[in-house]
Amino acid sequence: MTTAPGDPRAARTRAKLRQALLDECAERPLAEVAVAPLVRRAGVGRATFYLHYADLEALAVDACAGVVRDAVDALHAWRGTPDPASPPPALGDFLAELAPHAGLYRALLRPGGGGPLGLVLHADLRARSLHERRLVGAPEPELIASAVAAAFAGVLADWLHGLVEGDADRIARLVWRLLVSLHRTPLG
Repeated sequence: MTTAPGDPRAARTRAKLRQALLDECAERPLAEVAVAPLVRRAGVGRATFYLHYADLEALAVDACAGVVRDAVDALHAWRGTPDPASPPPALGDFLAELAPHAGLYRALLRPGGGGPLGLVLHADLRARSLHERRLVGAPEPELIASAVAAAFAGVLADWLHGLVEGDADRIARLVWRLLVSLHRTPLG
């Protein structure tokens, strides 16, 4: 991209493209979305699209990046000692809010937590968990941060793909217990 990162025009253009993609994906799967109708919907030219994104997948990952931030924030929306029986309300809310664009998330987050969105989710969640474990001097911060990121990304992806059954509240409770258990696992 040749525009400055803080350029408000570039930010507006990317926002239009992200919204157009979300609107297109509400009507058809990502695999059926084409650049031409997408740029028409966004009100920008095809060359402008390629100025900002290498391809539709790059735009889709950018459009879903907010989901990654929301997931990381939802998992860390507690203070003090986490109660394994009570997930943060933000976690259940996050899971419930995935429904409108679940097809798009499934296209980018493959079973097991892979795919382009899974890579972003794993990296961001691992970094946040690692930072918080180091802050409190918890043992084996790298190992536990990796395990937490992999477990959450995998469960989320498998749930979106129908491999793990339950509504958002049930999954929030179960994944929360799993993650708290990982944090409390005695090592050594």
